[in-house]
Amino acid sequence: MLWPLETLTETGPLVEIVVKHSRAAFVGEAAIATEWRDLNFTAPPDFGRAIDESDRLIALLASTGATIHQLPAAPGAGLDSIYVRDASVVTPAGMILCHMGKPQRRGEAAAQADAFRALGIPVVGEITPPGTLEGGDVVWIDSSTVAVGQGYRTNVDGIAQFQRLLAGSADCIVVPLPHWRGPSDVFHLMSILSPVAQDLAVVYSPLMPVVFRQWLRARDVEFVEVPDEEFDTMGANVLALAPRRCVALEGNPITRARLEGAGAEVAVYDGPEISLKGGGGPTCLTRPIRRR
Repeated sequence: MLWPLETLTETGPLVEIVVKHSRAAFVGEAAIATEWRDLNFTAPPDFGRAIDESDRLIALLASTGATIHQLPAAPGAGLDSIYVRDASVVTPAGMILCHMGKPQRRGEAAAQADAFRALGIPVVGEITPPGTLEGGDVVWIDSSTVAVGQGYRTNVDGIAQFQRLLAGSADCIVVPLPHWRGPSDVFHLMSILSPVAQDLAVVYSPLMPVVFRQWLRARDVEFVEVPDEEFDTMGANVLALAPRRCVALEGNPITRARLEGAGAEVAVYDGPEISLKGGGGPTCLTRPIRRR
């Protein structure tokens, strides 16, 4: 792998990506029974079905030709660790480890750090208390501009630390997030914004700050609008595999049709166990490391 990265994007063709199979994250029925309520899952995942869903999603990702790294089970990393994006952020110089806003998830960053070092992926810093930062709040708009959502999962101190660690390599746009359903809810910047090309993004406009929405429009970003009835089923959570080629959670036909109408190719995966019950779509389930 070549570091530092010359370009950073959320939409270039995938080259290298980290995931965590439900077998490693959920471990088994006993762990699921112990943890699911405390982690605010809507119901206990079915372990066997979750394994099948992970198999199918990882096969879909592998079909792109990208190198897939699977994180192992680790102490201190429970059911939520399947949502690998949140515990780290990719930067031009390497990975930044997050200090999670959700206290039950704070062992995940150390587990990822061990895996990154074993893979030869550089770790250049970490967010420390009282700062909090979660990867679902960090979106690279282009290789020199990154948007960071400020809300219940990512705070002012965490954003300030992130900016210092960037060391001037990118401009940081802070996006204030709404209260929505409160601090216990799973809500990130990527809950309402998923770039699928440099000039195309899936958005849920009712929860987007006006200034940020206008800023994106001024950059000539076209919006695929998610309808109200598909927001809770993560219609706005879409992973770009390459420009205008993406993967989305099954069950959001209006958003899918609008994406296809905008010229995007959409693959879908079935995810009631690995996505819907824990509130994490395809961007949450993946940590892209390198794109072309």
